[in-house]
Amino acid sequence: MSNKMNFIEKDDVVVKFVGDSGDGMQMAGTLFSDAAALQGLDLATFPDYPAEIRAPHNTIAGVSGFQVRVGKKRIETIGDEVDILIAMNPASLKSNLKWARPGATLIVDADSFDEATIKKAGYTNNPLEDDSLTGYNLVKAPISSLTRAAVKPLGFDVKTADKTRNMFALGIVYHIMNWKPDTTLEYFKQKFKKKPDLVDANKAVIEGGIIYADNVEALASTIHISKAKMPAGRYRNITGNVATAWGFLAASECSGRPLFLGSYPITPATEILIELAKYKSLGAKVFQAEDEIAGICSAIGASYTGSLALTSTSGPGLSLKSEAIGLAVMTELPLVIVDVQRGGPSTGLPTKSEQSDLMQALFGRNGEAPVVILAAATPADCFYYAYYASKIALEHMTPVILLTDGSIGNGSQLFRIPKTADLPSIKPPMVEANDKDFKPYRRDPETLVRRWAIPGTVGLRHRIGGLEKENISGNVSTDPANHQLMTNLREAKIQKIADFIPAQEIVGDKDGDLLVVSWGGTLGTTQAAVEEMQAAGQKVSLVHFHYIMPLPKNTHNILSGFTKIIVCELNSGQFVNYLRMKEPDFKYLQYNKVMGLPFTVSELISKFNEIL
Repeated sequence: MSNKMNFIEKDDVVVKFVGDSGDGMQMAGTLFSDAAALQGLDLATFPDYPAEIRAPHNTIAGVSGFQVRVGKKRIETIGDEVDILIAMNPASLKSNLKWARPGATLIVDADSFDEATIKKAGYTNNPLEDDSLTGYNLVKAPISSLTRAAVKPLGFDVKTADKTRNMFALGIVYHIMNWKPDTTLEYFKQKFKKKPDLVDANKAVIEGGIIYADNVEALASTIHISKAKMPAGRYRNITGNVATAWGFLAASECSGRPLFLGSYPITPATEILIELAKYKSLGAKVFQAEDEIAGICSAIGASYTGSLALTSTSGPGLSLKSEAIGLAVMTELPLVIVDVQRGGPSTGLPTKSEQSDLMQALFGRNGEAPVVILAAATPADCFYYAYYASKIALEHMTPVILLTDGSIGNGSQLFRIPKTADLPSIKPPMVEANDKDFKPYRRDPETLVRRWAIPGTVGLRHRIGGLEKENISGNVSTDPANHQLMTNLREAKIQKIADFIPAQEIVGDKDGDLLVVSWGGTLGTTQAAVEEMQAAGQKVSLVHFHYIMPLPKNTHNILSGFTKIIVCELNSGQFVNYLRMKEPDFKYLQYNKVMGLPFTVSELISKFNEIL
């Protein structure tokens, strides 16, 4: 690497790669993240890309980005402001400059700033030539021309050469971080085993970026971040969707139940299906159905036959699955439905995040059809809540909806891989052959859970279906008193699950001036904001909910200790209205954002101070 010894010591750095769709920004960001992990740093990532398969070239609508925050301390957020912004065209610079902190390093492909692209981006003047970027450390790098020069000896044409521009930009960032490109070069060796010329091309371009940066005065100082101090173990940079899939694999192993996923591809949940399809060797069965309804119905059939049954979707797909979820409620079969939430309604913002499916998850079915609702909070968290959702579904014979969202499903962080032996046990209520006491709807007096009889097991023949069941026998019944009884039992069974979930934890004191309430993927920013205010001596605490239906049993006691309560969520107020139903004794303030973007720490602190 560089011979320059002018290091700047930092605790963390936020880097964002932005460019046109097809410029390889997701790839550059992912490789940078993997390199950071292998450097021993903690990290969090935020991919941000347009919904169109090929958005208009060189327009703001077509900008694709990937933000990475790396550091030596525990990283919980992607960072409010960017320290290093790599912009591959005028549109990406214009749409992302607002995220760059004052004095940030801006690395732009100067070759892409011509009259046509500048005008398409909405500029009246060339921002590289006027005074609009004063105050930033601007590096006008001829990335396109230098990339073409780097691969010209290898005989590549201009079109092929331009596909490697992202690696030139990555080489510049590696120089800034004073990292060797070895892990990235090894990636290309594995990826292009049968195409060594592509390995040589990417190697030449990355090294070209490093050499260029080593000779630019504006990049004379390089950054040094010490290794993060983390518990010993095996780590992986993992996305939330992959972690979700792994959580289900672990639950299948620990429960002894074969895994079946019936699913239809939908942004941003498809990666769960793709990941589980890789594990046929572990007994996973994956069925890509022709539509959402077929996906969940196949999963219900698999559940009936004794499998850990799963289906994955996003908000529009959850709508289509609603009738079948009611069937799973009526039959009282275990089923996990993963909803990776995105911006809505309808097709909405498929590649952006919201928390706007909560009311649908709670109430989006005909009849009295209660189901358990859990919400993961971070990419790594998705592993554990996929596992816990499976445990509850299997042990309590109920459908469970697991809510994640696009930002944590596609985002990544370091994940310490646990041993399955260290995970809580899963013990489904299976019925043994020829059990003389078996009745399909006879319930455990403590949990109200019926037992699970596998079809074909000797002596355990029983009827199942969507019509109302007679208590204990399971025969079809239209008796009014029986319907009231069974409705009450199904609701009581779900409420009793509160006895088997953890008490709600609180970050900070149990009483104070302000309690911040959040759920799902907002944990990183809400916790960072609260901890910053606590460090300043303010009496602020946080409760972040993972278990939503039923709520933890100590919810009321926690809410009782504070003068003011504010609920923060990326919707128009769904969880706060649910709390008003369940815990009506309190007055709730709310802070909501529906922009397809996460909260920033600074905006939350500003709001909390305004309330105080």
